[in-house]
Amino acid sequence: MVKRVLMVAFHFPPLRGSSGIQRTLKFVQYLPTLGWQPLVLSAHPRAYANQGPDQMGEIPPGTVVARAWALDAARHLSWRGRYVGWTALPDRFASWTLGALPAALGLVRRHRPQVIWSTFPIASATLIGLLLHKLTGLPWIADFRDPMTDDGYPEHPRVWRVWRWIERQAVRQAAHVVCTTPGAVVTYRTRYPEIPAERFVVIENGYDEENFRDASQAAPQAAPGQPLTLVHSGIIYPSERDPVPLFRALAELKAEGAIDAARLQIRLRATAHDEYVGKLLAEHGISDLVHLAPHIAYRAALAEMLSADGLLVLQASNCNHQIPAKLYEYLRAGRPILALTDAAGDTAAALRAAGVDTIAPLDDKDGIKRGLLQFLALAAAGQAPLPGAAAVAGATRRARATQLAELLDSLLPQSQRAPAALAGPTEEA
Repeated sequence: MVKRVLMVAFHFPPLRGSSGIQRTLKFVQYLPTLGWQPLVLSAHPRAYANQGPDQMGEIPPGTVVARAWALDAARHLSWRGRYVGWTALPDRFASWTLGALPAALGLVRRHRPQVIWSTFPIASATLIGLLLHKLTGLPWIADFRDPMTDDGYPEHPRVWRVWRWIERQAVRQAAHVVCTTPGAVVTYRTRYPEIPAERFVVIENGYDEENFRDASQAAPQAAPGQPLTLVHSGIIYPSERDPVPLFRALAELKAEGAIDAARLQIRLRATAHDEYVGKLLAEHGISDLVHLAPHIAYRAALAEMLSADGLLVLQASNCNHQIPAKLYEYLRAGRPILALTDAAGDTAAALRAAGVDTIAPLDDKDGIKRGLLQFLALAAAGQAPLPGAAAVAGATRRARATQLAELLDSLLPQSQRAPAALAGPTEEA
């Protein structure tokens, strides 16, 4: 008997620019080798503001992919930048639900999956998973990754109430709720003490060795005599990764003569908030030290990590129960890491477990100054701590897919848990 899982994921190629793509894509790549055939339910590419063919070739041949009708309320349903609020509940892609349900029921009818899996942070995906569970009776795994809600998140009270309702229903009705950090599991066990603790499971993010193998061939060699280059790869959220204390620290160090553009260059790659960040750089007079760089293809971004003198992490204390997905790629890159984050959070704990202790608080300008100068001195001397081999080896996407396959198997009768040969047509809808 072929074992199939229906995977509800908004973030999937040809979408670009989201680390969430890698989680679903790598599960889709590795689950067939573990006895599970994925059926992917995603959104029509029109819903993606940023798309390209970069990773389309990584979708395994024969994978069933249904791309359901979907709109982005902010782009397709707005007039002069404004749109009716209910069209964006629970999020801007609420219309996806209308297309996803009939498409998913068609997949269920034709391919008979045994389990439903949905993945946040698009709340509509969790809602779709919930509705499909109710309509089909199939067991459901809700992949929350980070907590759906928190105090003050989402900021809008009405959106918060809708998200908290979806979260509550998912926790009560899903067979398992998957988080990416131990702290997130603690949050949910505390928030819902009536739910059996074993319902909450950790499957962390990771890196893909094959992608790094390809990227290593394209990694440029650093020319001698160049300034030390520190790279931040990915989105800079104004709150969760507030760069203002860092920019203040850099401005003061520059004024004191402790750093200059001839010795240090910081590259912020694909911030998604270039206008906001660019204004801050100009205000602090550090545009010669810190440069904004556009989005590049995924493997090119990995190659950049491999060739950087150092890699920069930004993670505020309001995200202590989260770990940036990029962190695992940073670990695999094997370069020195400067983490500006709360020492009590999960990000700092993961780094310390990997042997990296170059950590300073993101919200403390003076702490950043001390931490940055120490890091630069260690890096210049070739003494900055590097991630340990054991920690790196244990963080592969293949290992995470094995965990998911075991979780899927646990929802089947014992007689159906043995791996099976897989086959199936490709479908685009």
